[in-house]
Formats: sequence, C-alpha cells, structure tokens
Amino acid sequence: MKNVTLVLGASLNPNRYSNIAIKRLRDKNIAVAAVGLRKGNVLDVTILDKKQPLENIDTVTLYLNPKRQEAYYNYIIDLKPRRVIFNPGTENMEFVKLLKENNIETEIACTLVLLSTNQY
Repeated sequence: MKNVTLVLGASLNPNRYSNIAIKRLRDKNIAVAAVGLRKGNVLDVTILDKKQPLENIDTVTLYLNPKRQEAYYNYIIDLKPRRVIFNPGTENMEFVKLLKENNIETEIACTLVLLSTNQY
C-alpha cells in the first residue's frame, strides 16, 4: 500500500468521528491503517490496539486529545509521515513544534471537511 493514512485514536463506535473518517477515507479509496484502544474492524480496516511499525504512512490524522498524544510523539515521528492533521479538539502547539522540527507538515483542520471539499 502506498500513501496510507493512519487514523490514530480509531474507534469501533460508529458515532465517533474517527470511525466516520475511516469510512469516508475508504469511500475515496484511500488506504487506511488504524490504531485505537480496542482491536476490531471498520469496513476492511483492522484497528490495532498497540503501536506497531507501519510503512508508507503519508498522513496521520489525530483523534486523541493533547494529553494522550504525548505517548505517541516518538511513534509518529518515527513513522516519518508527510503530514499530521490535528482534528478539532486535538490541537497541540507543543507537538506541532516538535513535528515541524522533524520536517513533518502539520495541519489544524478537520479530516471530514477536507474529504468532503476534495482538499484532502
């Protein structure tokens, strides 16, 4: 898979934005990897419950509050994504600064809006 989007904070709950994002990304034929608290599947995407090495991650879209993000700083940087999207409620200027220092683009935006307006 090329140009994979990692949904970090993925949920099995169909009412959660991370779950909806997985479905919308797949609707647009975008390859998706997902990490959340519980293992399971959303469509053809397996949600992993642990940090695992992943390849070809182009975008990380965050659905974790800033405090929970701290445990993933090094993991995300080590994945070497092109960009990290901070969805509403995930804004974290400390992490933005760290990502920029590692030449990773950041975007404070809503993945669902980007997808619906063809700006993803």
